[in-house]
Amino acid sequence: MRLPSVSAALLAALAWTVDATDRDDLKSISLRTHSLQQPYLDSDMQSRWFDFGGDTVVRTDSYIRLTSDRPSQSGWLFSRVPLTATNWEVEVEFQISGKNQLYGDGLAMWITKQRGQQGPVFGSADRFEGLGIFIDTYKNNRPGVVFPYVMAMFGDGQKSYDKANDGKDAELAGCSARGIRHATVPTKLRLTYIQDKQLRLELQYKSEDEWQLCFETEQPPAIPNIAYLGFSAETGELSDNHDIISVSAKNLYSSPGVTGSTSNKGKTSRSKSHLVKGGGSWTWFFTKIFLFAMVCGGSYVGYTAYRAKSKSHRF
Repeated sequence: MRLPSVSAALLAALAWTVDATDRDDLKSISLRTHSLQQPYLDSDMQSRWFDFGGDTVVRTDSYIRLTSDRPSQSGWLFSRVPLTATNWEVEVEFQISGKNQLYGDGLAMWITKQRGQQGPVFGSADRFEGLGIFIDTYKNNRPGVVFPYVMAMFGDGQKSYDKANDGKDAELAGCSARGIRHATVPTKLRLTYIQDKQLRLELQYKSEDEWQLCFETEQPPAIPNIAYLGFSAETGELSDNHDIISVSAKNLYSSPGVTGSTSNKGKTSRSKSHLVKGGGSWTWFFTKIFLFAMVCGGSYVGYTAYRAKSKSHRF
């Protein structure tokens, strides 16, 4: 009989369904225009998609160094074209290192209307419009806060960054990240933006492939439609090497017909109504398959009995 093979098929289908249910609702497409990897430069010693300036040094086999471990340096790296995707994810490998016991000032990532403007906020312009992510390695005045400190600030083009208080008044969200400087594993950040739904920052610096949630908000600010991806760094009397190793940017989108909420790296978040609806439909699907298999099995048994009875009547 074929019932065992039918059962095996049902089990295989069930295993596939469980795997499919646990996958992210979002798909992604790589954005080459906002990604960087070695050797960084084209054959004419220029980058097709990024500009850099200030004290930035490009070492094609290793890194893009925004500042060297020297006092009073600042450098920047900005995309040439704006990041126009509605939903996106940017993963950056970077390194902060130096030979001194006292160090500063820090590294910034930008999604702003301004681009390539040297200034006092981690090497880039103040009164920016858009989003800034600051990895602040030097504590000026934040009692009770452990440094290095990672924070987000949303600028409206008018508000100034208060360096004397480490941006406390303008902080959107943040977290302490002790150990991110001179980490024993590659240090990375991953910033995910879903318009009107999610702004999420994760860090890797404790263990490889282990991401620490820095912050997440379900009411993100409205990032300008025309905004450039950039990085900058600054040193003062104290210094550090601030290096960008690689940048991987992706455009996120929902699959056709998928209306669930977003998730990240296998951790799916859905509403109860979505789960009930999805579960019910799959249950009915497998019920129909089971009933069909039972009908086929019954028909096969009946047909076998009929043949046996027919043979007995011939003799």
